[in-house]
Formats: sequence, C-alpha cells, structure tokens
Amino acid sequence: MRILIVNPNTTRSMTDKAAEAARAVANPGTEIVTATARMGPASIEGHYDGALALPGLLSEIAAAEGIDAAVIACFDDTGLDAARALAKFPVLGLCESALVTASFLAQRFTVVTTLERSRILLENLTRHYGFGGRARVRAADIPVLELEDVASGALGKLRRQIELALAEDSAEAIVLGCAGMADLAFALQQEYGVPVIDGVSAAVKQAEALVAQRLTTSKRGSYVTPFAKTYSGAMAEFSPGGR
Repeated sequence: MRILIVNPNTTRSMTDKAAEAARAVANPGTEIVTATARMGPASIEGHYDGALALPGLLSEIAAAEGIDAAVIACFDDTGLDAARALAKFPVLGLCESALVTASFLAQRFTVVTTLERSRILLENLTRHYGFGGRARVRAADIPVLELEDVASGALGKLRRQIELALAEDSAEAIVLGCAGMADLAFALQQEYGVPVIDGVSAAVKQAEALVAQRLTTSKRGSYVTPFAKTYSGAMAEFSPGGR
C-alpha cells in the first residue's frame, strides 16, 4: 500500500515533519511517499493563502501515480473537495480525520490551532463536519512557521491553550490544529494525561482502513470527475481532460 502525503504549502521541512509522523503509525506494509507543492504560499494561514495553495496542491494530486490513497497535510483541509473530485483514489484531510478520531475517544474536545484567522476557519469546519456541539477551537497566537523554530516560544503558547482548554472547556481530549504540530502529540499526551490527536496520524490510519476495504471516493454526484472544458490564462494547464 502506498499513501501520498501532499503538503499544499511550499515548505519542505513541514512535509518532512508530516512524513515522519505518518511513518511512525503506518503499518509495516505501508509505504509513505511525499510531495510538496511547487507553487503557492510558504505557509497556509487563512482563506487567502488557502485559495492560492490550490493550484500547487492539485498539480501534485494530478501527477500522482501508483498511489492507493492521499492525505492533504494541512489542517484547514485545503482543497479537499476539489482533490476528491480529481483523484481516482481516496483523499483524506487532517481536520476531518482528527475530529472523527477524537469523537471515538471523548464527548467534548478542543482543537488548538495557530492564529485567530485559523480559529474562525476551523470553527466553520467543525460545524460543517457535524461536531459543532462537541468541539471548541482555540488559537495559540503562533504563526505557522514559528513551529519550525524551537526558540520561538511556540510550544509554551500551545501548552497554555491546552491548559485553558482542560480548565475552561471541560475538554476530554485535545486535537492539534496544524500539521506543523504533528511531532508534539505523544509528548503532550504524556504530559497532560488526555488523548492528544494529530491529524496526520489519524488520516494515515483512516486511509489504510479505506484501502484495506477496497473503498474509494464515490464518483456519483458531488465528486464526479470534472467535465472536459477549456480553462484560460494561467489556469490553462488545469483544464480538465475528462480524467
């Protein structure tokens, strides 16, 4: 089984961090392969970055060969619906996968993310996925790229929001709301004594389950393969060819 980890931003070190988290939980027979967007933002922080990350993401999805499933390594689930329409294999997002996993383990849980703009986006996603009544979202005031810098103080800010979630939200589990936090989950779980869910790990295990069951995305209705048509200008290379 081959699972593709696609980073929709252009920062290779974040791809490597997600791949490490994926390999830590993957079955022995699962090969984790990676792709980093070759165009777009260095990090995804809000709607504008997310919109401009889509061409780079979809280019990597379209180019994937010999892949059984893909995971989009951004907690905003950037381009998830478009990727599912494009791909012939299952595509999973970190937010959806992490929320589903948390729901197996706790009645109430808090997502701790990076910036306020991301908090609002993720609140909308939790409602979209049907967890609005069970999940809260907190922002730790951490620019995404600061997670790459051990001297930035990002970990202390993250801990503070986890402590507030446990004290004020009655959280029974914590969801880490950024792919850049993937390497922190186990240590934080040991520290706070509650389940701490990393979206990369959750998505990889769910991808393995779908492939093992020989299931893939339905091509009837909303995820039907895009109709062949002409796209103009800079988007010409993305014209659907009736894949």
